[in-house]
Amino acid sequence: MIKDFEPRLYQQTIFATAAEKNTLVVLPTGMGKTHIALMLASHRLSQYPLSKILILAPTKPLVEQIMGVFKKHLDFPDEKITMFTGFVKPEERISLWQKCQIIASTPQSIENDIMGGKIKLDEVSLLVVDEAHRAVGDYSYCWLAKQYEKLAKYPRILALTASPGSELEKINEVIANLFIEEIEVRIDTDPDVSPYVQDVQINWVKLELPEELKVIQKYLKDCYKGKLKDIESLGYLDETQLNLENKSDLLRLQGHLQSELAQGNRDFSVMKSLSIAAEAIKVQHALELLETQGMTALSLYLEDIQTQAKTSKVKAVQNLVRDLYFRSALIKTRSLIDKEVEHPKIEKLKETVKDRIKNDDGTNKDYKLIIFSQYRDTCQKIVEELTNMNITAKLFVGQANRRQKGLTQKQQIKILEQFKDDQFNVLVSSSVGEEGLDIPQVDEVIFYEPIPSAIRQIQRKGRTGRQEKGKVTIFVTSDTRDVGYRWSAFHKEKKMYRNLKDIKKRLIFADLEKGGKKEVTLNKFIPEPEKVKLFVDHREKGNHVMKELLELGASIQLEQLEIADYQVSKNVGVEFKTQEDFIESLIDGRLFKQLKEMKDNFLKPLIIVEGTSDIYSIKNIHPNSIRGMLASIAVDFNIPILYSKTFKDTAALLIAIAKREQEKEYGRDFEVHGSRKPASFRDQQEYIVSAMPGVGPNLAKQLLEKFKSVKNIVNASEEELKQTEKIGEKKAKDIKDIVEKDY
Repeated sequence: MIKDFEPRLYQQTIFATAAEKNTLVVLPTGMGKTHIALMLASHRLSQYPLSKILILAPTKPLVEQIMGVFKKHLDFPDEKITMFTGFVKPEERISLWQKCQIIASTPQSIENDIMGGKIKLDEVSLLVVDEAHRAVGDYSYCWLAKQYEKLAKYPRILALTASPGSELEKINEVIANLFIEEIEVRIDTDPDVSPYVQDVQINWVKLELPEELKVIQKYLKDCYKGKLKDIESLGYLDETQLNLENKSDLLRLQGHLQSELAQGNRDFSVMKSLSIAAEAIKVQHALELLETQGMTALSLYLEDIQTQAKTSKVKAVQNLVRDLYFRSALIKTRSLIDKEVEHPKIEKLKETVKDRIKNDDGTNKDYKLIIFSQYRDTCQKIVEELTNMNITAKLFVGQANRRQKGLTQKQQIKILEQFKDDQFNVLVSSSVGEEGLDIPQVDEVIFYEPIPSAIRQIQRKGRTGRQEKGKVTIFVTSDTRDVGYRWSAFHKEKKMYRNLKDIKKRLIFADLEKGGKKEVTLNKFIPEPEKVKLFVDHREKGNHVMKELLELGASIQLEQLEIADYQVSKNVGVEFKTQEDFIESLIDGRLFKQLKEMKDNFLKPLIIVEGTSDIYSIKNIHPNSIRGMLASIAVDFNIPILYSKTFKDTAALLIAIAKREQEKEYGRDFEVHGSRKPASFRDQQEYIVSAMPGVGPNLAKQLLEKFKSVKNIVNASEEELKQTEKIGEKKAKDIKDIVEKDY
């Protein structure tokens, strides 16, 4: 099926592995990972001609890029290849899924359709996961892979990344979440890759922080040390921790303090330490901007804090602007901005770009550059400075943030096309340009700052040296965190390849112990027992409870429920709240309105409250007020409150309630109640009869077909009712009681 493409040696050897086992492919940027997916898709379609291929990528531009490769190099009808994103309507996605065999999609789009039961994974013979390093935590890849491995008749997973990260724990998590059985790693020096790799020259440009900037640096460092001393005096740091140098250490401290609060420890020292830690994090960020970015980015940040303090009720902001060292740093920053003093990186960058781009006569050379910076403010500053030099540079950033407009995905694609077509020389990009996008071959990549991430460093460097020799230039300011970040990324990259090598050995030994064969079972072909059924409000689809319900084997139907979040039988509606939302809804009165509607529409309404905190300490409200409201719910509304600890606990509780309800005579045969009124005359008749005890929608139709009218059913004797299939003595008696007994 493949056309106009000749596989390279390493692509063929990797394909041979991926055809046999679920494989994680770690390959430098620009070395044709998508083409390996193309080869495997062709192979799987030849094995299973009626199956589907599902390719997942995190963004719309990436999905479009993959689609382009498949349409160009796969001899397959165009109308059977499609893409799903949030811009494609759900109804259209269902239609496309039915008629297409190759689908490229963002994970969120496909996840919603699977949750709603609109798309089935059983017929997918290959799941391709691009940018596979994202398959950690709660990212959609993890749940989708689990569903696929469980449901597919002929499962095969191909995971693609330039770098899965340096931490062993994270790599193991990716491997576990994507059910990986084999790893194929290639680096530039491997014998089957090196013939295709161009030399990349790496330049480290060392700069010194000017004395005027060092004055601000000292003010901020003194401010930071003061914050740590304050936390120490409250008992949450000891002297050995006073040299906390980076934000991650502070975030760990903050997490520890927040866990103290979550466990009900609302002591003054905890709350005060938490507030001071928030101040320290802001100071650390200011230091990072000063040392690695420049005066413009620092000034914008400090002025933003100053502005916030005038209106914000957040103590950390108010206290910080009153700090003498912070105020000194702000005043000094303002004076240097007035004098137009900048970080030496700006001047060095201008000099470097001019040297690369401009001829002696002022015309532009045929030379392409990408400049990467972590911060959007710096990117904007660079574009302005280069534009003033008559160098055409374009900003490439993500979507809008609090202060600035951003670029839509459509605009991003347009800019990349212009860059590809040589309409401008310099692309100035934030982190959005690092991952996966098909940025064309460039002559040089400039790092405005080193980054302490193996993944991001590999991705940045991979933008050059694809078809021709390339160059990477990295600016490093001495005696700043730039130096630490440089070596951090270097060691992390080395560590990543060591860890991958060790894991590969482990997988080989595990495979040998199993005899080299994947255990095959026929479980997927055994008919499943009848599932419990739940109607779920469509706004709950992002909730972890939804995924857990599907894991537990529930049949989910997403609906627009006007009342309740879950309906587990015709009588039972469940309102779900986290502890925080529960207290908020008690305070603003929203809950009592919801409870009244539930009481009016369900025979047995319930509330489930999820969380592990002390419910009386979530808000600054007197415990007796909360007790009074809880008493009102239980006594005045007669609605039980059930408590769960986690989303898993909540889902298990909902399943237990549903099973208990659906084991009764009317079983799983019920419709959404209280969320939509019957439309036609016939619907209304069925609706009335289905509300009788033990009668669901199907039995209502049988009764109406037999007795012809609602009146005849009401007037029928118990004996006459019992002549209907599925109506026994008890059900007949219940129906007569409901229509004959006094109100």
